[in-house]
Amino acid sequence: MKEKIHPKYDVVTVTCACGASFETRSTMKSVKLDICSACHPFFTGKQKMLDTEGRVEKFNKKFASTKGQMVARKPKTEVKSKAKAVAPKAKKVLSTAPVKKVAAKKAEKPAKKEAK
Repeated sequence: MKEKIHPKYDVVTVTCACGASFETRSTMKSVKLDICSACHPFFTGKQKMLDTEGRVEKFNKKFASTKGQMVARKPKTEVKSKAKAVAPKAKKVLSTAPVKKVAAKKAEKPAKKEAK
């Protein structure tokens, strides 16, 4: 192993938001978790609501004025554009199969009949 190119790999304490802590090794100086195996619903079998960054309070504050009722939305208005209407593009065929040229064959047959 080359010297002086690798980061220090020390013992650090990992702390969770629930208060649980344990030691492990890491290149980071400290590790803080939002959820760990001591409080995660998968491991505990108990469902609990996690409110990170006040999202639940923000939601309740935003929709408190509606009092549980549906809010009627305003109909969308069409934006008037100065640009001219563009004709729709032909559909692209996404296939690797050879394309049959039916129109070209029909055009060739009458030309042969007229030559006779």
